[in-house]
Amino acid sequence: MARPEHTDEHAHEHTDPTHQAPGPAFDAHHPPSAELISDCVHCGFCLPTCPTYALWGEEMDSPRGRIYLMGQGLGGAPMTDTMVGHFDACLGCMACVTSCPSGVKYDQLIEATRAQVERRHERSRTEKALRAAIFALFPYPARLRALSAPMRLYQRVGLGRLVRGSGLLERLSPQVAAMEALMPRVQEAPRVPARTRATGERRGTVGLLLGCVQREFFPGVNAATVRVLVAEGFEVVAPPEQGCCGALSLHAGREEEGLDFARGVIEAFEAAEVEAIVVNSAGCGSAMKDYARLLADDPQFAQRAQRLSAMTRDVAEFLAQVGLQATYHRFDADIAYHDACHLAHAQGVRAQPRELLRTIPGVTLAEIRDAELCCGSAGIYNIINPEPATELGDRKAANVAATGASLLVAANPGCLMQIATSLHRQGHDIALAHTVEILDAALRGASPESLRAAAG
Repeated sequence: MARPEHTDEHAHEHTDPTHQAPGPAFDAHHPPSAELISDCVHCGFCLPTCPTYALWGEEMDSPRGRIYLMGQGLGGAPMTDTMVGHFDACLGCMACVTSCPSGVKYDQLIEATRAQVERRHERSRTEKALRAAIFALFPYPARLRALSAPMRLYQRVGLGRLVRGSGLLERLSPQVAAMEALMPRVQEAPRVPARTRATGERRGTVGLLLGCVQREFFPGVNAATVRVLVAEGFEVVAPPEQGCCGALSLHAGREEEGLDFARGVIEAFEAAEVEAIVVNSAGCGSAMKDYARLLADDPQFAQRAQRLSAMTRDVAEFLAQVGLQATYHRFDADIAYHDACHLAHAQGVRAQPRELLRTIPGVTLAEIRDAELCCGSAGIYNIINPEPATELGDRKAANVAATGASLLVAANPGCLMQIATSLHRQGHDIALAHTVEILDAALRGASPESLRAAAG
């Protein structure tokens, strides 16, 4: 697919198509680091792993191309719509960080650049409204919860099929149509208690991040996480006052908003007095592990952020570290394991989920072709840029189907929604689950069919 001329479909709303902020692209508040930019030797090892370069083959839509544009901005070049379009097209998947032999910290560069874009670039009215709506909803679990009842009714009476079949929503707004298509089956589920006692020999106390989308759209993942942890001897504390971790905002360049969320999470877990904080959403875990760097300039939170980052573990990382001691029953399933970008590339957690799954009798694992390429979810990317996200999702779904597996396992709610949508569109009957849901099913002696039934 050729690269779209504009990532913003309403770019014509600008009075001048070459619209730019006055003066240089970047201001003095945390611009992309010239030192980090100089680390890039433009070798090209990142190109095969970059999703947008794989789609379009355009140099400026590769990591080294975007780094070149960052250098131009530091040199005084203005922030044009074209420059912003190339930055916006990046999924922030960090596959380039893994593949770079020079250790270029592209993740920090694109994060700093996006914060500059959000402060200094004037987007179209339509895109500003869309982004405002997204960030007024998704980081707020209570607001998501308020929508759950009408969403269940919408799904129960079959309105979704009528809406998608008509094509009207797609014609009115591809972005809103993308949100509707990605909507998982909304289910009622009991809330995670503030404290759950361990069973058997007590091994410690851990905190649990409940998340936002995870908490409201995938409550079964949190419930499964608690059951596995308590069965492994850990008391689980889930502070009820905890809010969004800030990942979605931080990854989209909404710096101050994201840091405010981060401070709230730090305060919530300080009062919990736990030995580790377990996270079951890859994007959330990567943000929390980065709090120490993000809040390094905050005199009130710098040391507190360091402590929280050091305590944060992905659930698979934590369980592999402490070792499984509970009894896990046979679970006969052929599983394709998908590496969520913010787990594999941002946190370096790849072997641990596979090791845990292989400990379960009856499980066989299949590797997915082109596993390093993002599925297209990437936070809000699949809403803001539905066309390239759909193509990436369809590529991932086809590669999943090619494994012959009956079950796809991933560790991020965004990935699960994105790949499920593409699998359904392609007509593949493959169930999806979180890593910890497989452990929980084996712990309870449940069958693979029970996971499919629970997912609807």
